[in-house]
Amino acid sequence: MNQRGRIAMSEDEIAGLLRDARKLQLGTINPDGTPHLVTMFHGLDDGRVTFWTYAKSQKARNIDRDPRVSCLIETGDEYTQLRGVLVYGEARLIDDPAAVLEVGLDVTRRMTGMPVDGPEARGYVEHTARKRVAYVVEPVRVVSWDHRKLGDGSVPRISP
Repeated sequence: MNQRGRIAMSEDEIAGLLRDARKLQLGTINPDGTPHLVTMFHGLDDGRVTFWTYAKSQKARNIDRDPRVSCLIETGDEYTQLRGVLVYGEARLIDDPAAVLEVGLDVTRRMTGMPVDGPEARGYVEHTARKRVAYVVEPVRVVSWDHRKLGDGSVPRISP
């Protein structure tokens, strides 16, 4: 088995990293073709990445023009501890106010680690939701790696 095969994560491992992570790097495409990268708190809907943003944001304008996105979640500081999931997909707009609120509540719950059932927290999310849209990322391709599976703790050598 090649090294790429050795470090790929299982579907359960991918789902666990998506579930446990609070932030991701979202890549959209600017009008001139350059990448637009931002850090986003995210939610999950049946294992798919969700997020919300202001309707007038650069990322929303980019997605309106070209729905292709990439979502990177990674962890680890040392090479032998690196784990990550890269989701290539298409961002599907959610603009129904009740559905936007649900995404916002999920993102806020995951972001803060606290319940959002109380009137104060829910009121804040409801207020914020009025100017927001939400998206669900329909995955096209998922790439993953878990360098902890290398096992020996060595860093691969790069030949000249």
